[in-house]
Amino acid sequence: MFTPLTPLDWKRRAIKYYPQKTAVIDGEKEFTYQKFGQRVDQLSAALHHAGVEEGDHVAVMLPNTHYMLECFYGICQLGAVMVPLNYRLIADDLEYIIRHSDSKMLIVDEEFTAPIEEMGDRLSLEQIIIVSVPGHQTSLNGVEYEDFLLHAPKNAGLPKVEIDENQLLTLNYTSGTTSNPKGVMLTHRGNYLNAANFLYHLNVKPDDVYLHTLPMFHANGWGGVWAITAAGGTHVCLRKVDPPLILELFEQKNISLLCGAPTVVNMLVNDPKAKEVEIKTSPRMATAGAPPAAALIQKAQEILGLNMIHVYGLTETSPFILYCEWKKEFDAKTSNEQAAFKARQGIELAFNGETKVVHQDGEEVAWNGRELGEIVTRGNVVMAGYYKDPQTTAAAIRDGWFHTGDLAVTHPDGFIEIQDRAKDLIISGGENISSTEVEGVLYKHPAVLETAVIAIPDEKWGEVPQAIIVLQPGANVTEEEIIQFCRANMAHFKAPKAVEFVEALPKTATGKLQKYRLREMYWKGPKKVN
Repeated sequence: MFTPLTPLDWKRRAIKYYPQKTAVIDGEKEFTYQKFGQRVDQLSAALHHAGVEEGDHVAVMLPNTHYMLECFYGICQLGAVMVPLNYRLIADDLEYIIRHSDSKMLIVDEEFTAPIEEMGDRLSLEQIIIVSVPGHQTSLNGVEYEDFLLHAPKNAGLPKVEIDENQLLTLNYTSGTTSNPKGVMLTHRGNYLNAANFLYHLNVKPDDVYLHTLPMFHANGWGGVWAITAAGGTHVCLRKVDPPLILELFEQKNISLLCGAPTVVNMLVNDPKAKEVEIKTSPRMATAGAPPAAALIQKAQEILGLNMIHVYGLTETSPFILYCEWKKEFDAKTSNEQAAFKARQGIELAFNGETKVVHQDGEEVAWNGRELGEIVTRGNVVMAGYYKDPQTTAAAIRDGWFHTGDLAVTHPDGFIEIQDRAKDLIISGGENISSTEVEGVLYKHPAVLETAVIAIPDEKWGEVPQAIIVLQPGANVTEEEIIQFCRANMAHFKAPKAVEFVEALPKTATGKLQKYRLREMYWKGPKKVN
């Protein structure tokens, strides 16, 4: 007997064993698994009636609402491919993605229709389905989501679809920095095994209450859209990252699990309500997207009682390929030492395949915590390739290995620790300086709220590190004080040679720092740093 691996089967299981259990909480609305399943099937029936067939692509631009969850199941159980869109992209990028992805329909939240309106008649979509939002109005010519569901044929049944586990489930676009966004082809099998890693390594149980702080459009919520359903847990939707509301939900909904970038962790620990809230559930929080500073992990654990779990991956790997496994022996270490361990990316997960750090010749680096190499991976969760882009696919997947572009070391215990992105490594006078390492020191300073370290041009050394800092509210510190603090806590040549204080740092919709935008500012008009 052979049954294809697909996360869609977990909807069937959840309805079978948890029919009256709360599946989804979205503001004032709640749905049991039975009701959620009915709405998903209604969406599938409506889409099929509107002409969506197996293999078709449907674009979806929604925040973390029950509608977004319904789309992941309702589109994909038809054998169609869901194309999650980042609603913070500009119109040009969205137009490119919708065209490039060959999407025939679009499901869009009314709050985010402005860029679609801007495109006018340039899109050749067969239909636009609009989720109404109180207080917002659109000029788009489309059908309202609930009306769309109501007009689905009653009792017509869904078409019989034979899922091939290697066929596309979702087409996820990466952010374009120097070129157009790339469409990452993720299969049923890859999504299933990534969600299995989510289930196992984040210890998901039926009584878990999961808060969707991470955008569902980002690598399918890292697999959370599937894994929570698989366990029969409860999805709590969150329209946008709102720290006071998140802290309130911790108390009101007994949140036990969430995911988010280090930026989100930073927002939570620095919110004024953080020291007042009484969190009784000791929520587990997985963080990734950028290497989290050990000082930030320590704050999250001490101020909010969060049990931080560091994971690592990329959209191209579904996304998990490493996690920081906690060992019993770590319990005896100090809180500082524990936080330092948790800042490592860690070891392979059980179901993803093989991951290692290699030199340019492909030989693995020594496990000594010093030799620098690139993280490469192969196995079950690696993408099928970039959509309609064999050349870029071939550049990323070489000799059977996907090359991440992240530079790391491997410690004697096998734990991998990122030092930097290849493009973010600072080479000053022939010495390698990890911007991540410098940021880790800066986060220990009490006046620093957020920071990014980049290379800036220098006539003598070629390039030197500069720190760009957002200060804590009311903090007052000078450039020289920051530089001297770094020199006291790390090798002098690694310390920033310049510091700039700013109101905010540029970030993606998922909270990643956009260092390329900072670099552009300094390299377009080079300035000398003495």
